[in-house]
Amino acid sequence: MSWIYKLYETYEQCAGHGDLSDSAPSLEPICHTSQQAHIEVSIDENGNFLRANVIPKGQGVTLVPCTEASVGRSGSKPINHPLCDKLQYLAGDFIRFGGVVTSGFAGEPTEPHKTYLSQLSDWANSSFSHPKIIAIQTYVQKGNLIGDLVREEILPINENGQLLAAWVGDKKEAPAIFGIMPNGNSPDGAVIRWRVEIPGEPLPETWKDQRLMDAWIGFYSSQKDSKGLCLVTGDILNLAEQHPAKLRHGADKAKFISSNDTSGFTFRGRFIDADQACGVSFEVTQKAHNALRWLIARQAYRNGDQAVVAWAVSGKRIPDPLANSFDLFGIPSDESEAKQDHVNPSGAGQAFGQRLAKKLAGYRVELGSTNEIVVMGLDSATPGRMAITYYRELDRSEFLDRIEAWHKDYAWHQNYSKDIKFVGAPAPKDIAEAAFGRRLDEKLRKATVERLLPCIIDGQKIPRDLVESIVRRVSNRVGLEHWEWEKYLGIACALFSGYHKKRDYKMALELNRTSRDYLYGRLLAIAENIEDRALYVGGEKRDTSAAKLMQRFADHPFSTWKTIELSLSPYKTRLRSKRPAFLAVMESQLDDVVNLFQADDFMEDRKLSGEFLLGYHCQRQTLRTKPETEQDENSEITAAETN
Repeated sequence: MSWIYKLYETYEQCAGHGDLSDSAPSLEPICHTSQQAHIEVSIDENGNFLRANVIPKGQGVTLVPCTEASVGRSGSKPINHPLCDKLQYLAGDFIRFGGVVTSGFAGEPTEPHKTYLSQLSDWANSSFSHPKIIAIQTYVQKGNLIGDLVREEILPINENGQLLAAWVGDKKEAPAIFGIMPNGNSPDGAVIRWRVEIPGEPLPETWKDQRLMDAWIGFYSSQKDSKGLCLVTGDILNLAEQHPAKLRHGADKAKFISSNDTSGFTFRGRFIDADQACGVSFEVTQKAHNALRWLIARQAYRNGDQAVVAWAVSGKRIPDPLANSFDLFGIPSDESEAKQDHVNPSGAGQAFGQRLAKKLAGYRVELGSTNEIVVMGLDSATPGRMAITYYRELDRSEFLDRIEAWHKDYAWHQNYSKDIKFVGAPAPKDIAEAAFGRRLDEKLRKATVERLLPCIIDGQKIPRDLVESIVRRVSNRVGLEHWEWEKYLGIACALFSGYHKKRDYKMALELNRTSRDYLYGRLLAIAENIEDRALYVGGEKRDTSAAKLMQRFADHPFSTWKTIELSLSPYKTRLRSKRPAFLAVMESQLDDVVNLFQADDFMEDRKLSGEFLLGYHCQRQTLRTKPETEQDENSEITAAETN
C-alpha cells in the first residue's frame, strides 16, 4: 500500500495551496468531484428563480459534492449527486415536459427526483446546513425548473409542449444548448449548477464556496458508521465502501481498488467480506485518489489510457522524466552561446553539460531537504480495472542524478524542425516513433515508453533492439520525408552513442577515430557534399546518389561505394570548371579518409553498424556551409580549409 500512502501524504502537504477560482487544475476536497455542467441557474436567498444561461464551451467544469456511490455510478439506475446533477434528478416537472429518465427508472420515473430531494432535505435540515442549500431546497420543492428554463428559452419545446430531443432545422439557428451537449445528446440530459445571490455574499457560485464544501464534508462524514482497521494509516477509522474512479478524465471508470462485487469472485472464496481483504479508510482513499487525479491533470505524460506521473511528495516542482532536453531545460540561455554551439560543434557537448548541471542545481536548491520523489505509471486493460505498470520511490539526489545521466549519456545534436534544434536527449515518445514510424500502433507506443522508463529512472541500458530498429529506419532514407529523416538521424546517433558510451563518442568530428564503420560514414558524407554542391551549381534540386543508396551502402559498403564513387564523375567535371578549389579540398579529404582505413578494412563488404551514422553526421556537420547563397571562390576555399 506504499503508493496510496505516498499519495495521501502528498494531499496532506499540498492541500490548500490552490485557488478554486484559478483555471489551472486544483486539488479537489474530499467528497467532491468534477462534473461538466451545461446550464447555470441563479436564484435568490428565498429560493426564487432569477435567471439562467447556457454555459459557454470550456467553462463548464464544475466542482460538485458527491457520495461514494454517485462518484462511481454506472448502470441503468445511476445514483444522483447531492447538489448539482442532471435534470431528471433536479426537476420536479421533468416528466410533465416529456423528459426521458434512464432505463432503470422507467417503472417509477419520479424516483430520481424524489431521491435527490430527500437527500437535499436531509442536508438542509441537519446541523451542517448552509443558507445556499436551504435556498436551493426551497426552489427545487416548487417543481418548476423545466418550466423556468423553457420560459427563459434555454430549453426548446415542440408544439405539444414537450422538450425537443434534437434540432432538425438550420444549425445556425439552433438554440445554444444544442451546441454544447456532447455527442449530439438530447438537452434533457443537461447538467445544472447553482448560483445563489444573497445580499452581502460576494461569492454566489456554489462550486467556489469553501464554507458550503466544508458543510457537505461534515454532513456526509457524519452519516458513515463502518468502522474498521485502515491498512494505510494503521488506525481504526470509517472504511470506504467504494473507491473513486475518474482518475485520468471525467469519463474514466477504471479503479485501482474494487470490492463491491458481492455476487462475483472479487473476494468470495478467500474472505467473508471485502473489508477483510483490504480495508482503507474513506478519508485516505478520497485524498489519495484526489491527489493522483490532480497530479495526472497537472503534470502527467499521457498516451491514450496510459499515464506516467512523477512528483515530489512535498509538491515542489521536479523535472519531467519523459521530456526531451529542449522541453525540459530550454534553449541556451544566451544567443551567443547557441551560436557558438553551431560554429564550434566540438564544444557543444561540454556547453550542454554545463547548462544541464546549472539547471539541475536549480532543482536541487528548490527541492531543498525534500527526499521523497515518486514515479508512477498506470494503465487499464479493461474499462473498469486500473493497474500500476511502474512504481519507484527515490530520494532527491538519486532521482536528479539519474535524470542528469540520461540527458548526458544520450545527448546529441537534434534537428526536430526549422525552429527546434538543440543538443540533448530525445523523449521516449519520439524514440518510439523513430523506431516504428509515426503511425505506430498505440499499444506498441505504450509498450515502448514502458520499456524506456527503467532506462531513465533506474539507469538501465537502453534495449538493443530499439537502437538497431532506429538505425535500420534511418539508413532507409528514401522511405522517410526529409524533415522526418533529419529528426530520426539525431535520435539514432543519440541512442547508438549512449548505448556504447564506453567508446566515448564525441558530438564533433573525431579525426583520430579510425574504426571501419566511422570512416565509411565520413566517406558517404563527403561524397554527398560533392554531389550536393554540384547540383546547386547546376541549379538542380533532387536527392543525391549517396542519399538514394544509403540503405544499400549500410548493408554492403565496399561494393556500394564503387557505385557512388563512379556516379560522382560528371559532378566532379562540373565542379572542376566552376568550383576547382572546392573540389580540390574535397578530393583531398576523400583521400585522407581512405588512407585512415586499417589493413583490409576498406575492402570488407560486411554490414555497417550504427557507428557509420555518427561518422556521417559529424562529417556532414563539419562540411556544412550556406547552400542558399552563392559564394565566391575565396570564401569557398576559406570555408573548406577551415573545416
